Amino acid sequence: MKTAKRIVSLLIALMLIFAFAGCGKDEKKEEDDKLAITILYEQDDSMINNYSLLAVNPDAPFVDADGNAVTDVKINTVGAKAFIDWMLSDEGFDLIKNYGFEEYGEYLFYLKDDAPRSAAEIPQATEETKLIRISTTTSVNDSGLLGYLKPVFEEKYGYELEIVSAGTGKALNNARYGNADLILVHSKSQEETFVSEGFAYVLEGYETERLNFMYNYFVLIGPKDDPAKVAQAPTVKDAFKLISDGGFTFISRGDKSGTHTKEVSLWDPELGITAEAESVEQYEWYQYSNAGMGVCLTMANEQGAYILSDKATFLTFRANGGVIE
Repeated sequence: MKTAKRIVSLLIALMLIFAFAGCGKDEKKEEDDKLAITILYEQDDSMINNYSLLAVNPDAPFVDADGNAVTDVKINTVGAKAFIDWMLSDEGFDLIKNYGFEEYGEYLFYLKDDAPRSAAEIPQATEETKLIRISTTTSVNDSGLLGYLKPVFEEKYGYELEIVSAGTGKALNNARYGNADLILVHSKSQEETFVSEGFAYVLEGYETERLNFMYNYFVLIGPKDDPAKVAQAPTVKDAFKLISDGGFTFISRGDKSGTHTKEVSLWDPELGITAEAESVEQYEWYQYSNAGMGVCLTMANEQGAYILSDKATFLTFRANGGVIE
């Protein structure tokens, strides 16, 4: 009798598991059905998307938008270090690595094996150190990661995070103008230039200016019928060549962001595509948008076009039915 009851209980449990699993698949399919575009190519080795934290140097050669020197800039070094230390702490790492899994069924960001770690004591905010200005890329903000981390950090330590997002190039310029205490971006070459110009410095407890700590993946997205057949390409560069050879519509960020920088590197060099708008004027199929990731995904969805995106932002876009909130 007991054995029969156990068997019945086991069968009920299995039915519930399959039911919930089926619901998850149905919900994901329903979200995907709302869009004209989907992920066609991902996790190629050349599509890893690394993110770095950099503290802005209080003694940097700040300038205004016209390149004139600015001398009255005040950088909240205490607040910047507090947030960076928290992001690189066990608590910060746990929040980052688990972000999105419950909602999307997969992780949106991954921590690097050699990521810098911090066990530093984080000071409570004071009136002078309370406001922390963060200049970041749209992919971090549009994915919802900072919005998820912000209330946890603020409630625990009493700081207020002022977050401004743009493409990496603009995010770095925002710091060059003295309008940020730290940056969170994803374009190694641009970050290295920022460091070489003296705008970042090594925080106590760390070895380098660039604190490269997490990553996710760029993904090639396009119309579900995939007229260029990019999903069948052996490499992502082959996929991009199929798009250009066939003249299929491609939406480019065109804003010198980390995503734009990566995209430019994936085209056949013979096309002569660079980060400059003039380089693509000859191609009718190439749309140089100079807009953020959310806007570009909307354009691609409306036009049934191809586009390169970070995966985290696309999953958020898809879950919201084609909207970045």
